[in-house]
Formats: sequence, structure tokens, C-alpha cells
Amino acid sequence: MNVVNHCLSREELERMGAITERDRRMTCWVGDITQLDVDAIVNAANERMLGGGGVDGAIHRAAGPQLLEACRAVPEVSPGVRCPTGEARITPGFELSATHVIHTVGPIWGWRGNEAEQLGACYRNSLALACEYGLTAIAFPAISTGVYGFPKELAAITAVQEVRAFLAQHESPRRVIFVAFNAEDLSHYTEAFKVLGVV
Repeated sequence: MNVVNHCLSREELERMGAITERDRRMTCWVGDITQLDVDAIVNAANERMLGGGGVDGAIHRAAGPQLLEACRAVPEVSPGVRCPTGEARITPGFELSATHVIHTVGPIWGWRGNEAEQLGACYRNSLALACEYGLTAIAFPAISTGVYGFPKELAAITAVQEVRAFLAQHESPRRVIFVAFNAEDLSHYTEAFKVLGVV
């Protein structure tokens, strides 16, 4: 699918009514997350961390085979599980423009009943890793909204709420980008901004 890239700049957000420096650290972008030149892109991985479909597969293809080898080197915490749901791991970005990939595993909607908390943990733990590694710019896909079935509107609200709360307590990262696959997905982020009083 061809998607027209559209970035909401800091100036555009200000015109829309963003009122705090914290809020101006968040932006939205429509396009291919693998093309972003940032310190880290976040991969919506599975617990095995060995690649898959959707954004996971796209990131592995763009990063090259070294990413799979780096993921294999991550120790298993239980048989077949390198990254439990809600947690995050970090690897180099290899052939990506991004210098790092932060892998996080989102919840499957309707499976355990605490999906919103687990999704929030994905954002918190990814941002904490970004802080630990001194990363200043990080980009998130819409975690769990593909085959995992998390409702896109609720996922966007959870994402913006968690990132906003984290940024209120931390100086880094300085820029967080919510990456949407298309204009429809972008609308869920802009609506979340409004609901949460960002705009």
C-alpha cells in the first residue's frame, strides 16, 4: 500500500494548541517506521524475538540478517521466551537508519484481561531502555493493533497517556514519534491528543 508521508511538526502542534514543552516532545508521522533516522525504533515483537509478520517482519527485513542473530543471542527467560509480554529488549539497528531497535511484546486482546496495563508497560519499559542508553529520539508503531487485535482507539489513548506521563518525569527522550501506517491510523492519535488535553 502506498502511503503519503505526513509529519505533524512542533509548529503545527503548537498551532493545534499543544500547551506544554512535554507535549511538544511528542509528534505523529505517517509512513514506514523502518525509514526513520532516529536513535531507536520500537519493534512490535513476539516473545521469541525471531521475527514475524507486520512491523516485526518489516523491521527484520530492513535491518538485515544480523538483527535475527542479535535477537537469538538474547537469553531466554523461560523456554522459547526472550521477551515476556510488556517487557522490552534492545539490539543494534544494523542496516536500519535507526541506531537501535527496542523490541517489546504487546498483549493479545481478550486473552488475559489486563491488556491495557500490559500495553502501557510496553511503552514505559521501552522508554526506560531509551533513557538507560541515552537515546534522545524514539519512534513507536501502534503496538498490538495488528493481528493481536487491540482496538486502535484505545491503543492510541494508552500510548499517548503513557508517553506523556513518562516525559513529565524524565528529560529523555527529547522526541517521541508515534508512527501511523496510514491517515486513518493517524486520526486515532490526533483524537487521543484531544481526549487527553494535549491539543
